[in-house]
Amino acid sequence: MLPVMADRAMDLSGVPKEVRDQLAELDLELSEGDITQKGYEKKRSRLLTPYIPHITSVELSLPDVQLTPGHSAEPSPSPEAPGPSTSSAPRSHRGHRSGGTRDDRYRSDIHTELVQAALAKHKEEKMGLPMPTKRRSAFVQSPVENCTPPDTSSASEDEGSLRRQAALSVALAQSLQSPDYWINRSLQGSSTSSSASSTLSHGEPKIQPLPQPSTAIVDVLAHLRIENSVPPDVTSSSSRLDLPPAVKGMSRGQSRCSMLDNTADGKRKGVPVNSRVSTKIQQLLNTLKRPKRPPLSEFFLDDSEEIVEVQQPDPNTPKPEGRQIIPVKGEPLGVVSNWPPALQASLARWGATQAKSPALSVLDITGKPLYTLTYGKLWSRSLKLAYTLLNKLGTKAEPVLKPGDRVALVYPNSDPGMLWVAFYGCLLAEVIPVPIEVPLSRQDSGSQQIGFLLGSCGVGLALTSEVCLKGLPKTPNGEIMQFKGWPRMKWVVTDTKYLTKPSKDWQPHIPTANTDTAYIEYKATKEGTVMGVAVSKISMLTHCQALTQACNYCEGETLVNVLDCKKDMGLWHGVLTSVMNRIHTISVPYAVMKACPMSWVQRVHIHKARVALVKCRDLHWAMMAHREQKDTNLSSIRMLIVADGANPWSVSSCDAFLNVFQAHGLKPEVICPCASSAEALTVAIRRPGARGAPLPARAILSMAGLSHSVIRVNTEDKNSALTVQDVGHVMPGALMCIVKPDGPPQLCKTDEIGEIVLNSRAGGTMYYGLPGVTKNTFEVIPVNQAGAPIGEIAFTRTGLLGFVGPGSLVFVVGKIEGLLSVSGRRHNADDLVATALAVEPVKTVYRGRIAVFSVTAFYDERIVVVAEQRPDASEEDSFQWMSRVLQAIDSIHQVGLYCLALVPANTLPKTPLGGIHICETKQNFLDGNLHPCNILLCPHTCVTNLPKPRQKQPVGVGPASIMVGNLVAGKRMAQAVGRELGVVEDQDLIRKHQFLSEALQWRAQTDPDHVLYVLLNAKGVAVCTSTCLQLHKRAEKITAALMEKGGLNTGDNVVLLYPPGIDLIAAFYGCLYAGVVPVTVRPPHPQNLTATLPTVRMIIDVSKAACILTTQPLMRILKSREAAASVNIKTWPTIIDTDDLPRKRPPQIYKPPTAEMLAYLDFSVSTTGMLTGVKMSHAAVSTLCRSIKLQCELYSSRQIAICLDPYCGLGFVLWCLSSVYSGHQSILIPPLELESSLPVWLSTLSQYKIRDTFCSYSVMELCTKGLGTQTEMLKARGLNLSCVRSCVVIAEERPRLLLTQSFSKLFKDLGLSPRAVSTAFGSRVNLALCMQGTAGPDPSTVYVDMKSLRHDRVRLVERGAPQSLPLMESGTILPGVRVIIVNPETRGPLGDSHLGEIWVSSTHSASGYYTIYGEESLQADHFNTTLSFGEPQTLWARTGYLGFVKRTELLDSTGDLHDALFVVGSLDETLELRGLRYHPIDIETSVSRTHRSIAESAVFTWTNLLVVVAELSGSEQEALDLVPLVTNVVLEEHHLIVGVVVIVDPGVIPINSRGEKQRMHLRDSFLADQLDPIYVAYNM
Repeated sequence: MLPVMADRAMDLSGVPKEVRDQLAELDLELSEGDITQKGYEKKRSRLLTPYIPHITSVELSLPDVQLTPGHSAEPSPSPEAPGPSTSSAPRSHRGHRSGGTRDDRYRSDIHTELVQAALAKHKEEKMGLPMPTKRRSAFVQSPVENCTPPDTSSASEDEGSLRRQAALSVALAQSLQSPDYWINRSLQGSSTSSSASSTLSHGEPKIQPLPQPSTAIVDVLAHLRIENSVPPDVTSSSSRLDLPPAVKGMSRGQSRCSMLDNTADGKRKGVPVNSRVSTKIQQLLNTLKRPKRPPLSEFFLDDSEEIVEVQQPDPNTPKPEGRQIIPVKGEPLGVVSNWPPALQASLARWGATQAKSPALSVLDITGKPLYTLTYGKLWSRSLKLAYTLLNKLGTKAEPVLKPGDRVALVYPNSDPGMLWVAFYGCLLAEVIPVPIEVPLSRQDSGSQQIGFLLGSCGVGLALTSEVCLKGLPKTPNGEIMQFKGWPRMKWVVTDTKYLTKPSKDWQPHIPTANTDTAYIEYKATKEGTVMGVAVSKISMLTHCQALTQACNYCEGETLVNVLDCKKDMGLWHGVLTSVMNRIHTISVPYAVMKACPMSWVQRVHIHKARVALVKCRDLHWAMMAHREQKDTNLSSIRMLIVADGANPWSVSSCDAFLNVFQAHGLKPEVICPCASSAEALTVAIRRPGARGAPLPARAILSMAGLSHSVIRVNTEDKNSALTVQDVGHVMPGALMCIVKPDGPPQLCKTDEIGEIVLNSRAGGTMYYGLPGVTKNTFEVIPVNQAGAPIGEIAFTRTGLLGFVGPGSLVFVVGKIEGLLSVSGRRHNADDLVATALAVEPVKTVYRGRIAVFSVTAFYDERIVVVAEQRPDASEEDSFQWMSRVLQAIDSIHQVGLYCLALVPANTLPKTPLGGIHICETKQNFLDGNLHPCNILLCPHTCVTNLPKPRQKQPVGVGPASIMVGNLVAGKRMAQAVGRELGVVEDQDLIRKHQFLSEALQWRAQTDPDHVLYVLLNAKGVAVCTSTCLQLHKRAEKITAALMEKGGLNTGDNVVLLYPPGIDLIAAFYGCLYAGVVPVTVRPPHPQNLTATLPTVRMIIDVSKAACILTTQPLMRILKSREAAASVNIKTWPTIIDTDDLPRKRPPQIYKPPTAEMLAYLDFSVSTTGMLTGVKMSHAAVSTLCRSIKLQCELYSSRQIAICLDPYCGLGFVLWCLSSVYSGHQSILIPPLELESSLPVWLSTLSQYKIRDTFCSYSVMELCTKGLGTQTEMLKARGLNLSCVRSCVVIAEERPRLLLTQSFSKLFKDLGLSPRAVSTAFGSRVNLALCMQGTAGPDPSTVYVDMKSLRHDRVRLVERGAPQSLPLMESGTILPGVRVIIVNPETRGPLGDSHLGEIWVSSTHSASGYYTIYGEESLQADHFNTTLSFGEPQTLWARTGYLGFVKRTELLDSTGDLHDALFVVGSLDETLELRGLRYHPIDIETSVSRTHRSIAESAVFTWTNLLVVVAELSGSEQEALDLVPLVTNVVLEEHHLIVGVVVIVDPGVIPINSRGEKQRMHLRDSFLADQLDPIYVAYNM
């Protein structure tokens, strides 16, 4: 591989011409797929081998994308790589000292070196990653000078383009010369790609001199635009991406100059490279690795188990090979004569015999001693409290507390004295203390879970101090607030002045320790639930004895305790064991440590303390601050207990601390790491060593082995090693095993990592009040390989992962709750945090504030890293830091990160002791409440289990495809037919019905005063009505004006530019009378001429209109100054205003010679942004009207209400044509009127008792959103919709089931029948295929499997099935219409279990496209096309929509089973991704559902990348929350990776008059960088 790489990257100027020609030929063969990648590489290297020495001197390396993880080239670290900084790191940290319990463990110089080395490896292959684009206003975090410089496009045009060219050549220079800050893609592991920002748009760096030979390429690139015709395919092709595709696709004969000429002329399509968005997407494309085409396999799999690509197990995976482990026994627990029978007895003894002896000294905030509690005081106060609790609360008959009740202790950490008294008071009163954190606010992140704990333990009373009580949040009337999730609490203040002295005869009951619960210690699980671990009296006593023996405590020693007294080591050593041994404890609370980090070292020095109890954080802080203290002496310490010494990263803190303080008398052998767990209490502790004895060994383990739970000493690659220290031996009197963490508790082998389980009298007994969970944790009986239990005794799970090393030393490598299982490998959250922190510079984030957790996405765990960003970090810094973290974690842990998010300082939820509340952070991430200020998602690299892309079968027509087409796959042909149109017998009627112009004249004669049209305004008042005669007369006036002023010939096109109303109808018939062809056009919007007028102009130009009929106000607009700004107003055709026409009759009314003549043109803009006009003949118009008349039973005594736009499609037919044909009265409500008065449409239905109404989705949505909450008020006004029999939505899309259902449900209270709402379906080639009439069965709804639908199959599933999509029938097929489902590629008919294109055969289909150039090929293809086999004589029109036909159980009007047509979506809009067919609306539905702030969304693809645009209706700080949510939901529900997420303001997604999204317009605006997005995220 290496020589090939070298030669790929070189300039070929030194190679003879014939070799260059052969190479060009090779490239062509590869691009056309005539040669495999392997063959190409082979031939190419054979051609170039002789010339390699000549060339490598030219320093040129273009990035090559084709590196798969397998060919990991071993690069040398580049000279610019910063050397591993060891001493500088702690120093730079001096100024800011952040609080946080996670600060502690990650101070590792060794680790920093590893990360530096790993990152240096990445400096070989250069690849620019796009940096996300962010709107300036969005996050006012960084100071102005840190902001990204504005995009060059704001400069003047010439200057801008020059600067862009310079930028482009610079970018190329950088990619050629690979300077330091283009961080690049990892060559190792799972090839995470990431880098610094896109240098194109963010500030131009200084131009570097280019090596001579490469200028040619830069020249070409500077003028290049990316051709749309050959978008680089990211997902499936195996071609290389050395240059943009236009260069690669050069034909052999083309020289460079001719290529430049091609690109320089004006006819290029596509996006210029200099648009900021497209360069970024191009970079993104370059960074995504391209998988080879998978071999052809069965692609249609249904079961969810088969969706996922199952990773083949790697044969080189390390497996445990040792023998089964033998349980390890601690030394026996000695029996000492004067050990007390219960812990309270010790207190009673010291209180009586050593009353003056100090028990506890407390420091104030400055680190000076505040008060000292003697053993006498501790005993007397505890006694008073016990007496008060039992006798003074409530009455004698009904005491509030009885022995065995649980009581919460709520004391701040800064007041350990009160806590001690309360704890021992409870023990003496025989009530069970439950120490908890002080709740800070009603919504405090932890308080809800604490509520669960209090509930499960049945706590109803809380003890607290006066000061603490004053600080608790209160309600307005002064009561303590009811905290969220808490049971009702009584609060009791325990300050001495409120306690009662016990009477002379009262003595506390101190029984010998038994198995009753003594106290409950809280413990938070990984999910955030807080449970109470009950510790019995005998356990408490035994634990104190075991600790005394292990630590060799002596009476009267001094102990400095920096830990929390409420739980864990702080409670066990600092409150319980210390009292048993009459130790003097000096407590250094967290608040003091924050203010004065050296305070604990000073206390040790002043009091000559023998024992200190600390965490790594305290070691770290003391080291940071030690320069201020010259004369500290730590030689008195015999034991420095490191409470979190079990953490893998503690080893470096211990070493560094020893390094600094050995000069101050600290002895190496006194450092004693220990391992503890809430359930088993102390698991193991290192005993203090003898002077000069050898220090215990370290284990240097391979990370890769650890991820497979196997212990392997790391030899080969020091970058991915983990150094762990032992935590000493198992506790006295305990028995320890290692078992598999999941599944049955099977004993591990000696070289296997597992969960430590412990059997001991000194452990917790249960989760209080939770018997179910207790059994799985406290009553575990290990089993051997065969599954047989190894004995009777029960062990307790500790939640610690580790192994037993040589000499029975215990090693811990992590906790179960920090375990992230990704694709079968295990990673430790703390290890990942440490790696992230070792990435320089740490100035971007706060050290102690990083959360690592996993979320489930697409059948696997995915790793998320969240960190708090410093306020002074710039965008560039943050992005750079994030990119480097990605590479470091990828390199060292061989695992890809899914998401990396930076949040503003102090916004992560904290635990009471200042650490990050992980599960709360995770919940915020999942709920979209994290509000990051920077985010990077890398789904492309870490989601490796996507199903294989589907391979399309080759398309060939023949007998085999007939078999596949309908006989094999579906039981029956997918087709459906409307009922017969019937034959009209009467000659008179034929005349009347053949031409609409004659129908109007006939009505004007036979029924002149019949009202055909009523136009309503916003108030529901009829502003204009028209009888048959009035309409005829008005049409005649217009005809006369046309003939007089227009100078028109028969068959000329005339544009009608009118607001919705009766004038439009009259003008239409005026044109028919004059023998000209009307073209209805939506008038421009007076407030938005720049956007709407060009469309009007375009239709006028395309239709070659000879004349425009319009009203006076619109005529003024067309000729106004404002109009001149957007179109050329001098070239309008003749404009005739029809407002004040003279009373004139035309000489004669035109009668078309045949019914095949053109009646009108119907122009419409499709959702893909195509303007198409179709030709409607007189015959088609009359059959269409007749078909609708039959379907909806329209006759002259009927009234219908229409709330539609009357410019195209079925809307126009119903508004202008149907009434004249059938004679019914149409009440017209222009949809615009709803904007000023929403209820006008519904109140019209009620007032006129309308049975049939027609509307659009936009109208229905307006009513649903605007009136949904006002149904009661409308009901009170007397609005009643029970008269409505059918309400038909006119549309050219898949029925919007959710909208129609919510409309039906909302207005059910107003009497609307649930059966009334249905839809119609029309297309360009045939304006009406289906419409729910009066006779057919109700529209049916089916649920189809979305996975099958992507394969163009239709599989019906039950309602509520996973991955199911509800679809509603698009209405009954109209009379005279025949529909068939066809494979759009083979053009063969399909069976009814297939999705295919809907083809229609009907006498009312349009007769063709109206085009200037007469693109006959398209015409023939869409209008008069035949099936490739089946019935060759029938002519069909292709609708361009995909759908299917299902036979239902219902009967149609003729008594046959009803065939329902289901429309799924437009063929033009479907997205082909990974070989599957997706419908944008399905993805958009998922996206819009994912967060309350997403108002609307739209998706499109760009070069095989899925782009999701979401409108944000909330505040801008929520913008970045949407990125992971959108990525997640699309991955979960559609198995697609989103390439780009664009967050925009509401109303940015363009929607046409029919309420359909214009996705192509959106795509064009995005690529031209015209969206002004709030945020653009490029997923890696």
